[in-house]
Amino acid sequence: MTFMKLIKLSPLSAKIGMIIILINVAAALFAPVIAPYEEAQKVGEVWLNPSQNHLMGTDQVGRDLFTRMLYGARNTISIAFTITCVAFSIGSGLGLLAATVGGYLDMTLSRLVDIIMSFPPLILALMVLSIFGTSIPVLIFVIALIDSTKVYRLARALAMDIRALEFVEVAKLRGEGLLWVIRREILPNATPALIAEFGLRFSFVFLFISALSFLGLGLQPPTADWGSMVRENAGAIAFGITIPIYPAAAIAFLTIGINLVVDWFLQRSAQIRAQ
Repeated sequence: MTFMKLIKLSPLSAKIGMIIILINVAAALFAPVIAPYEEAQKVGEVWLNPSQNHLMGTDQVGRDLFTRMLYGARNTISIAFTITCVAFSIGSGLGLLAATVGGYLDMTLSRLVDIIMSFPPLILALMVLSIFGTSIPVLIFVIALIDSTKVYRLARALAMDIRALEFVEVAKLRGEGLLWVIRREILPNATPALIAEFGLRFSFVFLFISALSFLGLGLQPPTADWGSMVRENAGAIAFGITIPIYPAAAIAFLTIGINLVVDWFLQRSAQIRAQ
């Protein structure tokens, strides 16, 4: 089945989710082209109402909010995607390896993961970022390490079930190597669940970055970020100005869109397995 035909057969909820994702991805990719001003350029008075020159008004220091929203999409989505890819590379690789090898390797990695998961993620991130700073490389490493533990648990559980199946035992009896068994036998059968988890992990990472930015330990000014934009403009609510609603709504809509697509993908994967 071709990709376009698959999209046509998808339910309305999945189509809505895809549209939301495509709009956000387009905003992130073409932000420098679409944005009427520079990311940190002051263009007017503080908290101006929406107008022809400023489609969403201005923020707490007089920067164009529409421009900040576009660059916020670019920064937040790109960093969240990078973190999710790093977390999946670490977590799925180690999880599949631990389940396939077993023994002391499995026990050691699992206990290390248990230790990391024993700390509340937000508190652990706040502690580490307070010590090592809030630069983008540190932010990526810390969140990816925390999130990789969840991916590890899922990948290990999937591999534990798959390795007990007959075709894996046959491959081992044929004398196939460890990496061959993981790459050719276990990974293809674990891929649908891992792809669905990738979407969910991206949503959690996206929200996690926004939460850290809201607390002042995420992306730092003048870099645009939806979470920090909510925090910086929160005082506008007291004056009846709705500017903080725009970045908050953007966070909510992207999260909802991703979950709509993930739900459809999980349902389709379940139907394929049942056939």
